[in-house]
Amino acid sequence: YTIFSCAFSAIVLEFTSTVFDGSVRRYIGALGARVICDNIPGLVNKQRQLCQRHPDLMQSISEGAKEWIKECQHQFRHHRWNCSTLDRDHTVFGRVMLRSSREAAFVYAISSAGVVYAITRACSQGELKICNCDSQKRGQDSDDKGNFDWGGCSDNINYGIKFAKAFVDARERMVKDARALMNLHNNRCGRMAVKRFMKLECKCHGVSGSCSLRTCWLAMSDFRRTGDYLRKKYNTAVEVTMNQDGTGFIVADKDFKGSTKNELVFVENSPDYCLMDRAAGSLGTAGRVCNKSSRGIDGCEVMCCGRGYDTMRVKRVTKCECKFKWCCAVECKDCENVVDVHTCKPHKRPDWLDVT
Repeated sequence: YTIFSCAFSAIVLEFTSTVFDGSVRRYIGALGARVICDNIPGLVNKQRQLCQRHPDLMQSISEGAKEWIKECQHQFRHHRWNCSTLDRDHTVFGRVMLRSSREAAFVYAISSAGVVYAITRACSQGELKICNCDSQKRGQDSDDKGNFDWGGCSDNINYGIKFAKAFVDARERMVKDARALMNLHNNRCGRMAVKRFMKLECKCHGVSGSCSLRTCWLAMSDFRRTGDYLRKKYNTAVEVTMNQDGTGFIVADKDFKGSTKNELVFVENSPDYCLMDRAAGSLGTAGRVCNKSSRGIDGCEVMCCGRGYDTMRVKRVTKCECKFKWCCAVECKDCENVVDVHTCKPHKRPDWLDVT
């Protein structure tokens, strides 16, 4: 694996920053999809063909990338590794993705889920030529509240999954090693996570607002639910090794009971992310804000890896004493509060290293 090919997210962001940047987008028609897609580094032939055939789908993927990266950073905001993106680094997350760790497992799953979510949403919003609402949701059906008619616009989750599988998995299917199997497995977990949280939404048509007649459709839940679910799967991720014939996994823990089908899997243990380590892709935790009163992962003892923390008093301005003024505004005062902010101390070099 090259650094670039280790993270599918790099391909997605390449679209965001290069292809569909506002200053470039208006030239797409003149250049043509072939020229655009041929100049995106890191795409394998199958991905390049899909790009050329469906440039509008690629735009949806690029716009969805920011959403899942933001979700990743939300889920890990209190962790030593906080899903930081690196400026001027086309791999997005840097060398941390080279290791087949549980962090890599989460990134592949959340990015794959993000592609499904972005494409499915674009289909329902009529932004794509090749798909629209789910046409199979027709006729009558029932749930625990009674009968209903399918109507409205059901999100076409099956098309989103189908395209995401074809595009995202294309690179991994060219290689048969433990990392490729790991990526394919976690990609699938991400896709299925979005489908898991499809919900039934209905509109009532009965007399005086009663629900004697209902029209219903299937809709995706907020992407936060997918993020929360995959974060829990990160916590319980299973360490695996490839079996002898290279077709599947063996769980490293011989006492493990159950199936890995819906679990994130990883091959290598993670670094502790305490110190800056360029080779491992660790940015360290020096300067990170920590919670002095917490004993959890966001607490200063854990976050700072025992190095201690600095305390700084800062002024914060917040809105207070808000009053409703007729009509129709809310007026607030600006209140100043002095709060203590705790940040992790940097790593101290051993004294003997400074002896000449």
